[in-house]
Amino acid sequence: MANLKEVRNRIVSVNSTQQITKAMKMVAAAKLRRAQDNITRIRPYAEKLDAILSNLSASLEDASDNIYASEREVKRVLIVTITSDRGLAGAFNANIIKGVNNYINTNHAALFAMGNVEFVALGKKGFESLTRRKDVNAINGDYVTAFSNLTFDTARPAAEWIMERYVSAYYDKVVVVYNEFKNVATQIVRTEQFLPIVAPAASATSTSSTDYIFEPTKEEIVEELIPKSLKIKFYKYLLESYASENGARMSAMDKATDNAKELLKELKLIYNRSRQAAITKEILEIVGGAEALNG
Repeated sequence: MANLKEVRNRIVSVNSTQQITKAMKMVAAAKLRRAQDNITRIRPYAEKLDAILSNLSASLEDASDNIYASEREVKRVLIVTITSDRGLAGAFNANIIKGVNNYINTNHAALFAMGNVEFVALGKKGFESLTRRKDVNAINGDYVTAFSNLTFDTARPAAEWIMERYVSAYYDKVVVVYNEFKNVATQIVRTEQFLPIVAPAASATSTSSTDYIFEPTKEEIVEELIPKSLKIKFYKYLLESYASENGARMSAMDKATDNAKELLKELKLIYNRSRQAAITKEILEIVGGAEALNG
């Protein structure tokens, strides 16, 4: 039988762990409610704006009119990885890294081998994972702490840096890998092309294209509206990831609490059996001693 002191210490340790996981679950639930409210509010606006942005880009007569939709030969790719700052969220961060690897192997294996695939890491876990890899050429960690105080103003500098590098033709393609929030138990890894802007797919039932009247001028729309729309779209990626992170952590801590509860049951059963065995042994020794004296 196990030593009673050892079992007692394990019970105390598991009980403490259970209290921590319960507290972390409650904190994640509180953060999730706020994050879910934010993503629910921005989704319809961002999705409609994205649709207008794509249609507007496709309607421009000259592709060069929109510098954010210009297609060119892909020689250098930027991948934006959006992870969390902390762990204890199940496979939340591992799924992003897996999604990045799958995308590279499927689409840009040759460029990656040449060192022409670079990264921007938002979230400490993704940055740490990428910096440990010897095959990664360049990682921008200037915006790694974006989730320490997530607002549109803190997300905007990263979007502006990415857009500037694309406009200057340093990068020919920008892809974002993030977790899309579906519900508390489900987060979907998405790999979306951020730049160049993707034109909407032609509808099979569509018989005519949409005509746009540009007000103000076409130049002002390209210079003002499109960059703002891209920044909002980028901010939506971060909100999706933040809500997904808290949902994943809430689920992970809930499972950890349940596992701790089951382990406590087993340990208490072992403890009681060991204690009963020790008491029985002492009784037998006393009875044996008394019989020896009587003999």
